[in-house]
Amino acid sequence: MSRHTKIILIALAGLILLGVLLYQIPTIQNRLDWRLEIAKTYIHGIFYPVGALPTPLPVTPEPVTPTTAQPQTVNGQPTPTLALPPTPTVPPFPTQVSLPTTAWEHEDMNNCGPATLTMALHMYAWVGDQFDISKVIKPVRADRNVNPDELVWWVRNYAGWLRAEYRVNGDLTLLRRLMAAGFPVIVETTFKLDPSDSGRPNDDLWAAHYLLLTGYDDTAQTVIGQDPYHGPDQIIPYTTLEESWRPFNHVYLLIYLPDQEGQLRDILGSDWDVDANRRNALNATQAETVSHLEDAFAWFNYGSNLVYFEQYNEAARAYDTARTLGTLPQRMLRYQFGPFFAYFNSGRIDDLLALTKYALEITDKSEEAWLWQGWGLYRKGDLTGAVRAWQRALEIRPGYPDAQSAIDFLKSTP
Repeated sequence: MSRHTKIILIALAGLILLGVLLYQIPTIQNRLDWRLEIAKTYIHGIFYPVGALPTPLPVTPEPVTPTTAQPQTVNGQPTPTLALPPTPTVPPFPTQVSLPTTAWEHEDMNNCGPATLTMALHMYAWVGDQFDISKVIKPVRADRNVNPDELVWWVRNYAGWLRAEYRVNGDLTLLRRLMAAGFPVIVETTFKLDPSDSGRPNDDLWAAHYLLLTGYDDTAQTVIGQDPYHGPDQIIPYTTLEESWRPFNHVYLLIYLPDQEGQLRDILGSDWDVDANRRNALNATQAETVSHLEDAFAWFNYGSNLVYFEQYNEAARAYDTARTLGTLPQRMLRYQFGPFFAYFNSGRIDDLLALTKYALEITDKSEEAWLWQGWGLYRKGDLTGAVRAWQRALEIRPGYPDAQSAIDFLKSTP
């Protein structure tokens, strides 16, 4: 080997070593991981282009159009009437509120849920950061989604003295009433990706994002949002918030101290009870499908509320209509999984597999999509494929109880 060649090899080895050392720096590692993820997605998108969310298969029944909101049933039986107090008359609240906030938390890759929850917890003197949360509920950085129930579960199990609840069917009046009473509110909203961050050709750039709301101004018709991506104290018009919040069934998440529960019950009224809250949401979304027949989000939300009451056939037909309208965003099934429940439990396995396949083409690292693809394959008799899908779900989220339970179920089945 010539002296010149040795020098080149030593230089290359030095560059590789330098690269390895630089990669250990968190800021460089974070940026590089994100860019590598985008590059991989882009290359995959070239060879496997993704279009719109698939429409229902031809064998499915025609969607039905509801007329008026009727009493709902569960498994053919009327849902029980709960003896709940009506929402109390609340004195008028201030026209302007701005809650004191703590340090802003900039989200790590795909980590807006844990970052937003961190900012809310800091307002209650919790000490920690987003990684204390994500290492439990999102240990793989490339996992793109954390559900509201996962955030609530983390608070209940890891945040000591604090409590958490989430509900659906919120509105601006309720948000303002909560903030006027001193409660910051986490909401899930629409997020528009920057084209340079999309990582895929023909991307509609639609995604989901968590915000912490800490104030409002009725005169300016705006709320104050602590945004883990865009920065602290973002001023958001009421109309913008409503438009971006609606695709997520108007979900909201509350953190509170034990001695604040009575106050929170008074503010929420009947919505404090989870079943009553869902029943209110079901009636509201059903009415919305009547007044907005061409609104895919209204039909999707209606289907999700039907899933809660295990009315799977009706939910599947509502999702059929949402899909047929052709306006649902590409990443919808990255964040919401009601269609998987509905099509599986109504026996429409081909639709289930079509949707999980599409969801995984959009987001390969989705433990929920792998879970339901596994159940679809199981129903088709492909037990090997089912186990492989569930194992993939466990790789994305180690310890994922639903995937582990599925594997345990299959092992115990004769």
